[in-house]
Amino acid sequence: MDMTKKVLIVYGTRFGATESTSAEIARILQAEGLEVRVVNAGKEKVTDISSYDLIIVSSGMQMGKWTKEPEQFLDRFQKELANKHVAIFVSSGVQALLEHEKKTEEIEANRKQYLEEKATRYHLQPVSLAIFGGVWDYNQMNFLARMALGSFKPRIEAAGFKEIKPGLYDTRDWEAIRHWAKELVAQIR
Repeated sequence: MDMTKKVLIVYGTRFGATESTSAEIARILQAEGLEVRVVNAGKEKVTDISSYDLIIVSSGMQMGKWTKEPEQFLDRFQKELANKHVAIFVSSGVQALLEHEKKTEEIEANRKQYLEEKATRYHLQPVSLAIFGGVWDYNQMNFLARMALGSFKPRIEAAGFKEIKPGLYDTRDWEAIRHWAKELVAQIR
């Protein structure tokens, strides 16, 4: 009897990029026949992970930092996660700019800091790690963040990212996100 594989996606988000990226990954996994539960760690606490075959943990990045809730999830379940298929991704608007600008050293440094060091800290051996673009929403940033990150606007526009609406830029590569999700299916089948 072939049991449907179950996937848990736990995310933290600041401006919604990680939320909508998680939703798209869930859509792809469901289309592949997997049962998927998506949890915003800032609004809902997960109490049990025993029934899941794959757990995807994700966070938006700001100033090199994860959101606190996915980090708390990793801390709370690190022993159980050590025996699970785990994948980790982060959403980073800066990463998309670095890729466009071909800044290989900075890309690798971010991958190490955002993903590899996080996995090591919680004693995980992820089946996959990824950094996807993010959302720059100058409308939701506080005054200090807008001032600090205002210099990125010309770089965002030079990279070819257009405003979706005034003050909002989406730097995600949706095809790369969908491809990653399909690769995860192969990891647990």
